[in-house]
Amino acid sequence: MPKDKINQPQNDVSHTLNNHESISRKVIRGGIWVFSLRIVNRGLGFIRTVILARLLAPEDFGLFGIAMLSISTLETFSQTGFQLALIQKKENVKSYLDTAWSVSVIRGLILFLILFLSAPLIALFFDSPQATLMIRFIALSTLFSGLKNIGILYFQKELEFNKQFKYEFFAIIVDLMVSISLAFLLKNVWALISGWISANIVRCFMSYMIHPYRPKFDLKCKEFHELYNFGKWIISAEIIIFLITKGDDILVGKMLGVTALGFYQMAYLFSNLPATEITHIISRVTFPAYSKFQDDLLKLKEAYLKVIKLTAFISIPLSGFIFIFSQDFTSLFLGSKWLPFLPALKILCIFGATRALNATTGPIFYAMGKPEILTKISTVQLIILMLIIYPLTNIYKLIGVSFAVTFSNLICSYLSFKNITYMTNITISRISKIVLIPTLITCIIMGAVYSLKTILASHFSLFFNFSFSLIFGLSIYLFFVIYLSSGSQTFMAFKEFFRK
Repeated sequence: MPKDKINQPQNDVSHTLNNHESISRKVIRGGIWVFSLRIVNRGLGFIRTVILARLLAPEDFGLFGIAMLSISTLETFSQTGFQLALIQKKENVKSYLDTAWSVSVIRGLILFLILFLSAPLIALFFDSPQATLMIRFIALSTLFSGLKNIGILYFQKELEFNKQFKYEFFAIIVDLMVSISLAFLLKNVWALISGWISANIVRCFMSYMIHPYRPKFDLKCKEFHELYNFGKWIISAEIIIFLITKGDDILVGKMLGVTALGFYQMAYLFSNLPATEITHIISRVTFPAYSKFQDDLLKLKEAYLKVIKLTAFISIPLSGFIFIFSQDFTSLFLGSKWLPFLPALKILCIFGATRALNATTGPIFYAMGKPEILTKISTVQLIILMLIIYPLTNIYKLIGVSFAVTFSNLICSYLSFKNITYMTNITISRISKIVLIPTLITCIIMGAVYSLKTILASHFSLFFNFSFSLIFGLSIYLFFVIYLSSGSQTFMAFKEFFRK
């Protein structure tokens, strides 16, 4: 047998190993860049929220919420799913880009016209006539969003998140500067709206500055139908997820008023930090990585276990910290006018933790070409939510809404993990053990911090109590991290991630 024939299998194995190693390095580097972006985004966003909460009233946030609900409703119901379809494809996607961009431009223009014309009706629905002009102005963002360079999807597809960082960073800075400056000058909701519009203009501009691809208007039927066949399930899932995540806002705004909507959205914002931040970072990196492993179940399984371990050990303690420190933080930084949102926030902390864990399943479904699973599970969640949210809101107001959202998400999480076990051969008991340890650690930390806060309350100022208790809680958390990661196999992935 020729020598090159003998060496061929070895070369194939070597190439495969090098390919997996290359993807792993890209995932790690991408994770660092996405994490850095979210740290910058949320760090500056936190400063922005605290300053604006001090300068503006809950009613201003409620009015801004109505405008954002209007735009997000139409954007969701007109979602194409084309970008996710392009990221999921393993082959070259250049021939599809102009078609996807052309659809995006048409969609942006249609959304603008619908929002502009329907603004009075939306304002009438929420009994807030002053929202008409705000909705029309914020509709401009759909035009700039539709015109963005489609080439930037390569940042995510090829795990080049350093370029994604540059693309997003300038928009974050502009939003911060514009909204805070105008809040000091105007002291009304237009500061929030102007910041949002400015950020969208900058994103559109930067998309062409940072990526060389220049799209042209060209609709190809074959490419359109191919993208649509994958995207249709994503469209369905996105619509259902929107109704689940934004339907409560619509109900609160309609039943309880603009001020209550401001309280609820602020409670949702803080309680969902684990879901919106931690899992956002992880899913942005894991979806394209999972897509590259879609034909290798063993690699996919190993990758997912590492992701769920990391997510659980960050998101569950973070939700516990938000729960135990929410009242002190609100009094110190947001002001007493925001205290009515605390009961809802504490219930939603449970929702935030379970949603963070549940969000790890979506990238698996998409990467394996099974987006319909997420659609079906989300449909069940939506049905449960629709059955219980109105009576609970009518009786218990914001607390009722929070409980309905949390309960329906728990059911959805169970169904999602059940499907993950079928697809990856990971048992439910194994997932439960991964989640149990950080849950127990969080309970220990919360008990210790509560005891310390009670002792300090009568002897020291609120600021000292908050600061010292926070340091104390973080110290306990770090102790468990170091202790468990040094010898427990359950946390070896966590240790390896940071070592690399």
